[in-house]
Amino acid sequence: MLRALSSPAVLTRAGKAPLRARTLTASAPKFPVKRQGVLPTSQSPVVATLQFFNSVTGEAGQIPTYRVLDGIGVPIEDAEVPELSKEFARKLYENMQLLPTMDNIMNNVQRQGKFSFYMTSYGEEATIIGSAAALAKDDEVLGQYREMGVLLWRGFGIDAAMAQCFGNQDDRSGKGRQMPMHFGSVENHFHTISSPLATQIPQAAGVGFALKRDPERRDKNVACVFFGEGAASEGDFHAGMLMASTIPSPTIFIARNNGFAISTPAHEQYHGDGIAARGPGYGIDTVRVDGNDILAVFNAVKEARRRCLESGRAVLVEAMTYRIGHHSTSDDSFAYRGRQEVENWKKIDNPITRFRLFMESKGWWDEKEEEVLKAKQKKDVMTALKRAEALKRSDLRDLFTDVYGGDEPWNLREQREELASLIKKYGEVWEPWRSELKRFRDEGKKLVD
Repeated sequence: MLRALSSPAVLTRAGKAPLRARTLTASAPKFPVKRQGVLPTSQSPVVATLQFFNSVTGEAGQIPTYRVLDGIGVPIEDAEVPELSKEFARKLYENMQLLPTMDNIMNNVQRQGKFSFYMTSYGEEATIIGSAAALAKDDEVLGQYREMGVLLWRGFGIDAAMAQCFGNQDDRSGKGRQMPMHFGSVENHFHTISSPLATQIPQAAGVGFALKRDPERRDKNVACVFFGEGAASEGDFHAGMLMASTIPSPTIFIARNNGFAISTPAHEQYHGDGIAARGPGYGIDTVRVDGNDILAVFNAVKEARRRCLESGRAVLVEAMTYRIGHHSTSDDSFAYRGRQEVENWKKIDNPITRFRLFMESKGWWDEKEEEVLKAKQKKDVMTALKRAEALKRSDLRDLFTDVYGGDEPWNLREQREELASLIKKYGEVWEPWRSELKRFRDEGKKLVD
């Protein structure tokens, strides 16, 4: 089992070789030894002593956090380092580094008013890339809104990500009809993101059940859903967990516990022991992992996937990380947290720095390669940006296509006809409409025709 344990606050160096793993066990609360039979239908032991409990680990202990690398990239004692080739490790690092490169540029472009919205992944790169690497490329993923890295890992490409944010004619996610950062990709098995919080969680339980019923994908693929600890406060979280438990399905629930649900800190969101404590209540295998340690995330999600396929049941993974960036471009996080707190996290526990130090210790990376990579990635992102800016939007008529199968509903037809009549009336004579229509590939003419 890939379950070596360490407190996330303790930094220790590896002192033994070879590295080995210990099994994660969560001891039950201690009840009186003397039992008076069992309760009918439940097999719950009957005892004569009144005892309350408020812990899933026994003696009021907290659920441990699984870690492989300490804060300076050194494997901790007894941790099992996954077998990595140099090429695979470099791919992990390059994808981690690509996220802040894109975030820096795209965040600034949004501030210039070139598109409406953006969300960064600062501080969560290890959770995103580590889990993506542990999944099969045809596993079904349902994201929240910080999982662009999963798509990039699967080959979605910088151009495609840029096209979605600009909503231009190359946008394969939704032909410009979705908000920026709301990706979707059929070929990459990535279900389209929607804005309402936590709706993807029960949907993922359904997707997992569908995979289990499909003879061609049963025992081969899992559904994996990402969400924040704030989304876990929604009823949809409990609906999804209950469904995946009572109608067993191979679904991995990955909670990105990054410390804040927009402006609400975690300590105001729940009184219990995080999100992981909720898993056993639904009879679901659960693990808490250091989300800033890409090797720990990779091990945990890989093992979670194995368990899902072997048992046909769900697994809950809580990744403990920190949201360094603002919640989105619509948020100023310094209104509810101090700048120094954020700066401290950047210095103390930066997931990219941690993995880079590990790479350097193996002789797989150096400062020169770092400079070359950053320059290349910045150039690639800027090239894609300039291309995306120059492209027109998709046809205006696409606003009404791909929504329903079969015949066009009457209400959608009425809306399309009304817009067409307004374009005929004002499209050539009113300057705001004339200039706006030129931004579409068909300039609205196909809609009128």
